[in-house]
Amino acid sequence: MAEITITLPDGSTMQVPRGTTAAEIAEKIGPELARDAVAARINGQIVDLPTAIGKDVKLTIITIDSAEGLEIYRHSAAHIMADAVVQLFPQAKPTIGPAIEDGFYYDFAMDRPFTEDDLARIEATMAKIIAADLPFIRKEVTVAEARTFFKQIGNEYKVELIDELAAGGEQTISLYQHGDFIDLCRGPHLPSTGKVTAFKLLSVAGAYWRGDESNPMLQRIYGTAYPDQKMLDEHLKRIDEAAN
Repeated sequence: MAEITITLPDGSTMQVPRGTTAAEIAEKIGPELARDAVAARINGQIVDLPTAIGKDVKLTIITIDSAEGLEIYRHSAAHIMADAVVQLFPQAKPTIGPAIEDGFYYDFAMDRPFTEDDLARIEATMAKIIAADLPFIRKEVTVAEARTFFKQIGNEYKVELIDELAAGGEQTISLYQHGDFIDLCRGPHLPSTGKVTAFKLLSVAGAYWRGDESNPMLQRIYGTAYPDQKMLDEHLKRIDEAAN
């Protein structure tokens, strides 16, 4: 099999077979790097670790201890939360769910506000999804295919986002799937749900769709996630101290 040259951040190079994934390169560099890896940057573009490399490239492994890595980690946690919500509340429609400073949120079109009891149930379902260690799978589809899918499941919010992307010239749309849950997303994501090790749902608030008060009111769930339980506990302690 033909080999390609991978140039690492320190300028060193390694020869690997064409089609080697970013994850496999991280493993070749060392087990600690592979353990902490969440994504990769190939010629400046951030991609998922399972991305196969077919030509000579410059490659950087993005780890959980970086700002970019933590953002990817938290955005993956947001997808897990959205999956849990839809499992428990099939009438809920996920809209937008980004990573933010110190955590993440996801907005849902919902027929009633979420309660504290709901959050506890959502957390428990998230824990099951994480324990299942489901792979995050990226799928590239046409705009028409993406639009048809979200229209069929009755999510007009995602259809609106897809139409905006199409108006901006996008011809293909990336979707991410873990288990049965499929979401519109540019990515990247963690290799699997099991990589999320410590999380907590924090609060619920109302939020207008697209921040416009003339649009429907949505239910926003805030959460946070950290690479380990100690870091999460310290964050929760700071929140508690600030509240008191």
